[in-house]
Amino acid sequence: MEYNTINPSITLVEYKDTYKNLLSDYYLPEEQLNFTSLPLEKIHNSNVTKTSSHILILDNNKPAGYFALEDGEKVKRYSDNPKARVLTAFSINSKFQGKGIAKEGLKLLPSFVRETLPDVDEVVLGVNKRNTAAITLYLKTGFVDENKTYEGPKGPQHILHLHI
Repeated sequence: MEYNTINPSITLVEYKDTYKNLLSDYYLPEEQLNFTSLPLEKIHNSNVTKTSSHILILDNNKPAGYFALEDGEKVKRYSDNPKARVLTAFSINSKFQGKGIAKEGLKLLPSFVRETLPDVDEVVLGVNKRNTAAITLYLKTGFVDENKTYEGPKGPQHILHLHI
């Protein structure tokens, strides 16, 4: 469990099946689903390696957000660093949006990675160039744009880096 001294109600935890029922009513508007996927779809996606980490952002112990930290071949699209993980499928459940939970969760990411994935020293991600709100959020929470792009399935993506 990761404790947040800024907003102690926001924590990061690794997904366990005990959260499955709580995630069944996770909702994202259609326009957000253009850029991400629902947590249970990602968790049960056979293309995601079994050693990838599925992380929940909890607000008062309720799942408010989700992202994956993937390993494997996917990392090579974004980084040459063998100690990197790729952050994918970041989202905040619609009913929790607008409360600063995404920002708080991402601020907890470096200490969470150091604690739970000690061999990882970088988190990278691709964010669609059209998703300006997400780009702004990632840059505000420590990610760096090193002016590299990747042609993703839904268009060009900025590759952003968070050095742990």
